[in-house]
Amino acid sequence: MNVKNWKLQKVLPWILIIGGIAATYCAFILTLDKFKIAENPNFIPSCNINPIIACGNVMQSSQAKAFGFPNPFLGLIGYSVVITIGVTILAGGKFKRWFWLAVNTGLLLATIFLSWLFVQSLYQIHALCPYCLGVDAVTIPMLWYVTLYNIDQKYIRLPKGKAQKAYGWVRRHHLDILILFFLIIVAWILKHFWYYYGKHL
Repeated sequence: MNVKNWKLQKVLPWILIIGGIAATYCAFILTLDKFKIAENPNFIPSCNINPIIACGNVMQSSQAKAFGFPNPFLGLIGYSVVITIGVTILAGGKFKRWFWLAVNTGLLLATIFLSWLFVQSLYQIHALCPYCLGVDAVTIPMLWYVTLYNIDQKYIRLPKGKAQKAYGWVRRHHLDILILFFLIIVAWILKHFWYYYGKHL
């Protein structure tokens, strides 16, 4: 086992635990605020910071209940499972290949759903929820590192040749790629809402 695999194996449970706790906390706050809005339509959530960063607008949109119930309910369940997986690994638990592929698939589906919500927030709702962005900010690294772990462990098999060489480069620059991705997202947000932020920066 090379050093990079060993390091990822050691840090992965912490990525899942910390990321899962952060996402669960965000989902919990959104759930509480959702109940408060249901009780009092005039309730203003604390995360309504300005016309752009305003989770109240997002929570009252149709996209906030994409499956017929508040989206944070999914987060409370899903990220609690992620925390449990991380704690189990930290305690010495081992999982089979099918389980890791299921975790990878679950995080991928969560990321696709969150990406759809992000685009909807930008172009349809015209407001961003800071807690939703917080969930995005931890889900993407969890998906990224679980995917790298699965490739390292040969649970996801790459074809020989150029694909493996490309992966070697990706593995060496895994953090650089992640940071670049987030910088692109921040630039995208600023560009889209420059009509507002351009006046206040």
